Formats: sequence, structure tokens, C-alpha cells
Amino acid sequence: MRERCGRLAPPHSASSAATPPLPFWSRALGSFSHTPRTLALVWRSSPGGLMAVALLTLLSAALPVTMAWVGKLIVDAVVAAPQAAPGAARELAYAHVTHWVLVELGIIVGIGLVERGLGLLRQLVGSRLGIDLNVMIMEKALQLDLRHFEDAKFYDKLTRARREASSRPLSLVQQNFQIVRSVLTLAGFTAVLLGFSPWAVGGLLLAAVPAFISEARFSGVAFRLRNWRSPDARRLNYLEYVIANDEHVKEVKLFGLGPMLLDRYKQLAETFYDDDRRLAVRRTAWTAALSLIANAAFYSCYLVIALAAAAGRLSLGAMTLYVVAFRQGQGAFQSILSAFSGMYEDNLYMSNLFEYLAIPTNPPAAPPAAAVRTESGIRFENVGFQYAGAKEWALRGISLFIPQGESLALVGENGAGKTTFIKLLTRLYEPTEGRVLLDGRDLRDWDETALRRRVGVIFQDFNQYQFAVRENVGFGSAEHLADVPRINQAVERGGAAEVVAALPAGIETQLGRWFQDGVELSGGQWQKVALARAFMREEADILVLDEPTAALDAAAEHAVFERFRSLTHGRTAILISHRFPTVRMADRIVVLEHGQIIEQGTHTELLAAAGRYAQLFKLQAAGYL
Repeated sequence: MRERCGRLAPPHSASSAATPPLPFWSRALGSFSHTPRTLALVWRSSPGGLMAVALLTLLSAALPVTMAWVGKLIVDAVVAAPQAAPGAARELAYAHVTHWVLVELGIIVGIGLVERGLGLLRQLVGSRLGIDLNVMIMEKALQLDLRHFEDAKFYDKLTRARREASSRPLSLVQQNFQIVRSVLTLAGFTAVLLGFSPWAVGGLLLAAVPAFISEARFSGVAFRLRNWRSPDARRLNYLEYVIANDEHVKEVKLFGLGPMLLDRYKQLAETFYDDDRRLAVRRTAWTAALSLIANAAFYSCYLVIALAAAAGRLSLGAMTLYVVAFRQGQGAFQSILSAFSGMYEDNLYMSNLFEYLAIPTNPPAAPPAAAVRTESGIRFENVGFQYAGAKEWALRGISLFIPQGESLALVGENGAGKTTFIKLLTRLYEPTEGRVLLDGRDLRDWDETALRRRVGVIFQDFNQYQFAVRENVGFGSAEHLADVPRINQAVERGGAAEVVAALPAGIETQLGRWFQDGVELSGGQWQKVALARAFMREEADILVLDEPTAALDAAAEHAVFERFRSLTHGRTAILISHRFPTVRMADRIVVLEHGQIIEQGTHTELLAAAGRYAQLFKLQAAGYL
């Protein structure tokens, strides 16, 4: 790991080795392609703020040139005052000095107000933009399929998109305005300086170019380094989460994992620091060395101006004006180049955001105008599913019909494909081959919202929301979050009434330890709350329980499924459980092994067949003897 991250840039992959990298200038020009889209994002987020920033930027560009000219007038007035005749002429000369000093004071005040105004606007626009972009990222996450969230590469894209999404767009806009501001300022100073020496102007401008090229190159290296180590950055965040999170603290302390995990964290963090330190040192050294060229050019011109003033070819005021103009002009040009370098870097990071937002999603298919129901129930037609990158099939050759109103139990060892079967049924996955139909229509032809309203499901890895009980239960039918009678009924059906009655604020009790006054539940109590959530979906005619009662004892689980069976009368019910007293309550039992159906029938029929089901049943029964 340390050897990998010790380099400032990742090695080229096999594919990149075959194709030579683009020249620096080609990459630089290409990277600016994200600027228009980024400006559109900022405009959509805060058009008024953007306009105000633009106006203040234009004003801030004119003030430095005006101030330099007023400085010249002050110096000339000061030099001329002693030469004026005593009396009214000298008083007038003093008045000129006072006038121009007050004008400069006004300009200084104006510059201060403009800069503070720009700072305030940048803060407000940045806050607004940060919220809007994070909302965009989360909206995109809601559009993605389950397969995306099970892909490590997707998480790398998400990490890169979220990392600087709130700061880079505003930074890019600021760089654009900085260019406009500096160009206008430079134009004003250039107009002044051309009267002294066009050659000196050209030399000063060119002297700033080497430092710009160096800064831009190192910006690209820094970007590629951070992108390359995104997986390790997620690993670093995960180690921090495990060490300092209530979900893991018990095992971390009991098993003495803390020192080992902390050592891993420190090693990875030190590797990051070493990479950043080497890059920062090289970047600073090169930029500082090349900036000496600009300083040498400035002081060469300074010497020429000073000698011209000493020889009497320039007035003291003109010398002051030219020196300020050269210094400010050079600063404006360096600011332009720095802004271009910053835009280059910002565009690189914006490419991460746009790459994430461009992840293709499957648009929801509109149902036919007049769907004809050819059958009532769920049908799997030669369905197979294979996880991305996996060699083995999770399910293969599944053909099964579940009539409406039937209760079906899925049995099989861990990894047999039971949960994958449920995820295909709920269209969290799309079949790799074959198709799944509901009431004679392919699930892909259903509107996803309409389909999922028909299905109530609770998985074995159900969520424990750090919200109130009312929300934990009500999330089963989010549109009924305010329907307290319905929530109370779901609590009763899920067997959580006693749990809720014992809580200090009933259904309004905050659950979990993340927030103040939160109450932590036991595993079995959390499962009862999750079961109540499943019973919130009263309109669903397909109910699925995927081993949600693993933390309950056998008697409690049996009671839950007895209640489940009575409440699902007339509905299709699918349950997964390893406990055979529960499984035997189903109308039909399907046995899965290695992703295929090897047996199906009633409990009695399968025992009589003396196959895999009978073998598993006898093994479990022997444990109670």
C-alpha cells in the first residue's frame, strides 16, 4: 500500500499505455469544457447573487486604476505646492492636495466596501449552491438502481462528486469573474504604460507565464492523485466510522480491535500525508523559483523608470504612476494566469460531479393505456441473475408461478438465492435472462411507483432509523406519516404494542443514541418495529418477509407469522425463514439450492419425498431432542 501511494501519480493502466496521453495544452483546453455548464448551475441556484457579484466585480476592476491615477495627481500637487507663490496661489495648491487625498480616501473606502460586499455575496451564493448541489447528488442517488450501490466503482464516483461539490462550482465562477476583473484592470494600466514603453509591457507580461504553466501542471497532478486514491479515501473514512460509531463500539472494545484499527488508520493517513507533502514541496519550489523571473523583470523596469525620473525625463508623479502601474499591471496579469490555473483545476473536479450525474439510469416505463390481465399472480419465466463481475449465477433457470392469494415459503441454505429472488420480484434487480411477470405483464412494463405500492416487504437487514417511533413505523407508507390511528394499528399488527407502550413518549419517542433523549432498543424490539413498518402498507396485495425475525425466539417468531398469516388472508404472502415450524404454515414450500429450484410442495409432500427438505427438517428437529 505504502509503495503504491508513494508515487505522485498512478501508473498507467494497460489501456492507457497503448494510447499516449494528450499534450498538456490539449488537456488544459479540453478541461475548460465544463465551465459553461458550471456557470449554468450557479445561475440556476442564485441568479440575483450572480448578477450582484458581476456588477461589484466590474466596479472593483475600475477602482485600482483610478486610485493609481489619483496617486499621481497627489504627488504632482505635493511637488507643485512649494513652488506656488505665497498667498492665494499656495492656498489653492494646498486645496488641490487636500482634494485629491480626500478623493483617494473615498476610493479606499469604496474598495473596502466592494471587497466586503463580494465576500458576503460569495458566502451567500456558496451556501445556496452547496445545498442545491447536494440535493442534485441525492436526487441522482434516488434514481439509481440497487446494482449501482453494490458497485465499489460507483462509490468512488460518489465520493469524488461529493468531496468538493459545494466549493468547486463557486470557485470556478469566482475565477471567471477574477479574469474579467483583472483583464479590465490590466487594460487600464496597459493604456497608461504604453506611453512609457510598449516593450517593457510585453516583457513584464511574458515574465509571468512560466510560473503559470508550472502551477497548472501541478494542479493536474494533484487532481489525478486525489482521484486515484478515492478507494483508499473511502477506506480511511470507514476505519474512522468503525472506531467511533455506536454500531461497532461493543465489538471494538470487547475484542480489543481499537489499537489495530487505529494503527491501520494512522498508516493510511500517513501515506496520504507523505503524498501531499511531496507534491506541495515540489509545487511550491517550482512556482517560487519561476516567480523570481517576474520579480527580476519588474525591478529591471523599476530601475529604468527611476533613472528616467532622476534624469528629469519623468516627473515624480509620473514615476509613481508608472511604478504603481507596472506593479499592479503585473499583479493583474499574474492574477489572470492564476485564475486560469484555478479554472483548470476546478474544471477537473467538476468533471467528477458531471461524470456522476451522467451515470445512465433506466427511465420508468409507462404502463400500456389499457392493460389486459391474462392471469392473477406472479410468474418467473426461466429467470437467471448474475451479479456484475461474478462467474457464478445467483439464480438460474427459475420457472415458477405464484397464484394470487397463495402463501409461499422459500427454503435453502445461506447463499441459495432466496433474497435475490425477492429483489427480482420487487424489481430492485433486473433479470440477467428470462423475465418476471405480475398479472401477466412484465415487471419492466410496470410503473415503478404503482408496482411498489402493491408490495410490502421487510428484509433481514432492515433499517434502524434514528427517528421517532412514528416515523420508523410510518416510513412503510410515507404518505400516511401523519395518520396516527393507522400507525397504531400497524404497531399492533407487528407485535410492537408492548414495546411502544413502555417508551417514555410512546410513538413520539426518539429511537437510537445518535440524538438527544434517544432510546436504544434491543435487536428483537427493533425487529418488531420493522415488522410494524411492513404492516403500514395496507393496500399492498403482496407481502414479503425475508427473515426479519431472526432476533426473535422461536415462539415469538411463530406468533408473528400466525398473525402475519391471519392478516394476509386473500393476499399473496412470501416468507423466508430457517425455522421449519414457521415454514410449514405456508401453502407451498420451494427449496432453493445453488440458485435453482430443486423441490417444491407442501410440508407433508416434501417430507414424504425424503429429499433435501426432509433432510434439513430432520437436522433441525434433532437439535430440539
